[in-house]
Amino acid sequence: DEALVLQREVYAKNVALGAEEDRLLTGGNLSSTLMRVGRFAEAKTLLRDELLPTARRSLKPGDRLFMDLDEWLAHALRRDPDATRDDLREAETILQGVLQLRRRVFGPAHPTTAWCEKELAVVRDLLASH
Repeated sequence: DEALVLQREVYAKNVALGAEEDRLLTGGNLSSTLMRVGRFAEAKTLLRDELLPTARRSLKPGDRLFMDLDEWLAHALRRDPDATRDDLREAETILQGVLQLRRRVFGPAHPTTAWCEKELAVVRDLLASH
């Protein structure tokens, strides 16, 4: 995929420049593209090993980008066709935490709060049927 190659290049340049917020934004975009093309393991590794540790160092937990990165990891865990029950439990735990933050920071009526509630409901349905 040409888009994937370009996103990897942009991400690598931001890593080299040391621009942490840009690195997190472009890394988030890269993880989203990896999920779209079915590379869930690679997306999870990028989020777990590179992006979330950087976010924990440089952002506050209530920061929107910090919450987005956590949600993307939960999304990768849920959408992976090889997801285990443990993956789904991890996604549920992540989404519960993010939902609490989104309610506190943005309020219950905010679109991202509503999206997180829906995603959590999907994960819980999958756990119930898994």
